[in-house]
Amino acid sequence: MLPTLLSTVLTVALLLCTPPAWAGTGAGVRDRALACALPGTTGWTDVGHDTDYSVFKRPTGVIKVAMIFVDFPDAPATESPAADSARITPGADWVRKASYGKTWLSITQHRQWVRMPHRSTDYGFARGLSHETHEAYLKDAVTAADPYVDFSRYDMVHVVPTRNASAISFTPTYIYEPGTAGVVADGRRVTWAVTFGQDMWHWDHRLVGHETAHAFGLPDLYAFDAGGDTHRFTGGWDVMGLIGGAGSQYLAWQSWKLGWTHDSQVVCRASRGSDTVRMTAVEYGGGTKMAVIRTGPTTAYVVESRRAVRADARACSTGALVYAVDSSVPTGKGPVRVMDAEPDTTPASGCRPLDDAPYRAGRSFTDPAAGVRIDVLRSGGYGETVRVTKS
Repeated sequence: MLPTLLSTVLTVALLLCTPPAWAGTGAGVRDRALACALPGTTGWTDVGHDTDYSVFKRPTGVIKVAMIFVDFPDAPATESPAADSARITPGADWVRKASYGKTWLSITQHRQWVRMPHRSTDYGFARGLSHETHEAYLKDAVTAADPYVDFSRYDMVHVVPTRNASAISFTPTYIYEPGTAGVVADGRRVTWAVTFGQDMWHWDHRLVGHETAHAFGLPDLYAFDAGGDTHRFTGGWDVMGLIGGAGSQYLAWQSWKLGWTHDSQVVCRASRGSDTVRMTAVEYGGGTKMAVIRTGPTTAYVVESRRAVRADARACSTGALVYAVDSSVPTGKGPVRVMDAEPDTTPASGCRPLDDAPYRAGRSFTDPAAGVRIDVLRSGGYGETVRVTKS
């Protein structure tokens, strides 16, 4: 019995001495990127690194999309389908560029109006639209288009309503709920869809980038509550926060979750120590994209570089963008919060609060309670060099 008891004691001792999964490998040693990968804990779209691809769409490669056009007995179309699709289809190219060429939405437009069986006002579109009500709308649209469309050829469906259907007010993403009947056409289940609404005329083609990314598992970064500034968490720094934001390229953290940024492009500081990191701005494809300082089981600080080019050509400010991530916070509650380098500065004309948030060379961010310090050492044409420290 003694050898067994000794073995048990040693095993328990080893378990007690083993650091938790989020801990680093020791002071002065650069941690593996995955040591900073936070777990998803909300059971739905969130900023956790892991994604359940039995529910969400894997966001790489060619994704075949069927675009269908619907009108209604009380809102017949008077415009051409091409006029409406022109507002949306450039979003495919935006996603391709934002994903560094890793994702391509191949949209096939079936340019004819198909009549829905019910009045537009019967579908109950309003904030808080239930999954069941949304699914019924999608099912009617797919059924109406089925004589003209072979849905077995497609991974995703886009439903575009006539501009005359004011009751179809906003654009939600549909994700099939496993274990339910769902929508089936031509022997294939419609697992992911975007049903566009009249807000497509308010936003631009980046609406495609926002809604499609929900199908990939990304959460909303704007605030769901009615009080205060809806965009107080991330401002215009990610299309999942403000679709029409000045700097709407996906945050590096989001890009890493989606597989568009590789582990080799992430510097992780999970243990005590310091790293000097030369970052290439997220708008460009190569180089190190971010440094992450893990602060707890579901929390971290991230620093990345932003430049006013490509998807962010209208950015109001450039520099090192610092933000806090908490994967235990659900969508719409602020799972990502940008740290403002200029909290007392009034944004320039045409810019919003947080649009001037990036830290410039010579500036530092500190969180003494978390033992975190980020120093911006240098700025160049393509990015920043920073020193990240965890004490």
